[in-house]
Amino acid sequence: MLRATSLSIVLLALCACGSRAPAPQAAGVAAPDARGPTANAGNHAFQAAITADDFAAHVQALASDGFAGRGPGGIGEDRTIEYIKAQFARIGLQPGNGGDWFQTVPMVETTADESAVLGLKVGQTVQQLTFGDDMVVGTRTGQARVSLQDSPLVFVGYGVDAPERDWNDYAGIDVRGKTVVMLVNDPGFHSGDARLFDGERMTWYGRWAYKFEEAARKGAAAALIIHDTAGASYGWDVVRNSWSGPQYDLPAKDDPAPRLPVQGWISGEAADALFKAAGQDLAKLRAAAGRRGFRAVPLEASASLQLASRSVEKHSRNVLGLLPGSDAPDEAIVYMAHWDHLGTHEGGTGDAVYNGAVDNATGVAGILEIAEALRAAPKPPKRSVLFLAVTLEESGLLGSKYYVAHPVIPLAQTVAVINLDAMAPVGKAHDITVVGKGSSQLEDLLKVAADRQKRRLVEESHPAAGYYFRSDHFNFAKAGVPALYIGSGSDLVEGGIAAGEAASRDYNEHRYHKPGDQYDPTTWKLEGIVQDLEAVRSIGETLASSGQWPNWREGSPFRAARDAMRAASVGSR
Repeated sequence: MLRATSLSIVLLALCACGSRAPAPQAAGVAAPDARGPTANAGNHAFQAAITADDFAAHVQALASDGFAGRGPGGIGEDRTIEYIKAQFARIGLQPGNGGDWFQTVPMVETTADESAVLGLKVGQTVQQLTFGDDMVVGTRTGQARVSLQDSPLVFVGYGVDAPERDWNDYAGIDVRGKTVVMLVNDPGFHSGDARLFDGERMTWYGRWAYKFEEAARKGAAAALIIHDTAGASYGWDVVRNSWSGPQYDLPAKDDPAPRLPVQGWISGEAADALFKAAGQDLAKLRAAAGRRGFRAVPLEASASLQLASRSVEKHSRNVLGLLPGSDAPDEAIVYMAHWDHLGTHEGGTGDAVYNGAVDNATGVAGILEIAEALRAAPKPPKRSVLFLAVTLEESGLLGSKYYVAHPVIPLAQTVAVINLDAMAPVGKAHDITVVGKGSSQLEDLLKVAADRQKRRLVEESHPAAGYYFRSDHFNFAKAGVPALYIGSGSDLVEGGIAAGEAASRDYNEHRYHKPGDQYDPTTWKLEGIVQDLEAVRSIGETLASSGQWPNWREGSPFRAARDAMRAASVGSR
């Protein structure tokens, strides 16, 4: 990790790196506690205030083996959403979706046959890429079989068409029916040129989701992203783990974004071999792709693939609890966390449960603690407060995406969204990380809380990773709703920046998206998380008791959408 990287941001932000969905429950996994959804919290007596003990009780329950890794669509989901519902009811919230605690999210589960081989032909030589080791591919079409047959390969640089930045990697070439090969991240990243896009700070154009959508808009038959650890900000093992196994999508009718027949990644080593065989130097092409005027390069190569997949329509559920406002109940502040994780993995040795204690039992525990504190306040909030536990974050932010398309409170009446994801149990910090710092006026309210705690606001230290686009708040932001996404900071009271760096490395190497992400009462230090929760609770309390309408700052790409929705809302009254 780079210097001053916020641990909590590092831990969570990779979660949406792929469209990972959990495998079925493995044999030998402990069955959920048969005594009921609240039994896993034991006889813990929860307090009205935000406390480390209460927070730990929630995390310990949600991250227990009995919740089977909180995988959507199975026993893990059933146990998880019933626990959250039971806690919302115990706290005294009302069902948040009319008279229902749940919002059904339709989904399509697709599992690719991992015996598929991607053949890259150069002349008479065929490079055979195996699933997992060399490539991962899938389809979002729902078709049982898709194929490529000698599809011409074209290197399209970063795969970006951004007219407002005077940049088009597809200029002058027709890629219909072809397979495009592209780099991860933005043109400014590898070149180190701060004048290109946002320099090291990743934009939406640097995300894999954008790149696949743009390739589909251009009519490509397939798109392959070349992995490199620096550009992606995660290693190949994360790509393999996140994109193998069942994958979830919203049905096409609920997600109008264009879809490719085949999309996926190839390893850096496989890409080097391909380009060398085709008489090209990938390093030189990467450098060229980071300069204005780059033009796509057809490779003297083609791709062939026979991919069989199993698709089935299923559903998952968001959980919603509402604290009604006394004066303006139709206006709401939203606290959000994703409840899902990676479920269980069959066929391996050792621990099969991906408990997801940090990612994201901590976020769910956080919104439960804030709900308890706000519900116990002497006076009810003037505005409503909605507590939203969303599904399918690990599968591409789908639960929040569906909610934004089907909000229970109109987005124009949604005052703000505060997202909690992968909070860092490493003790107190001198700082609070604001991902995308400088984006919205919500930071002004956070600064008031930080000043009280004698902490400072800092931006994320690794902006090239594009963390802002990797958690559920981003769907609200795209729609125009001001959203705040914080990390616990990395300048720790005990040990400073060096201790924060060490904790980040340790988590990423041993626990991130691994069975080792478990609750450990002997090593977890929760005082810093309690401070973080108090800080963001105070923001909701302020907004719920006032008439403030925070906005995006001038220059934000999301401000126009917010201004338009607010103008339309005021005009309709």
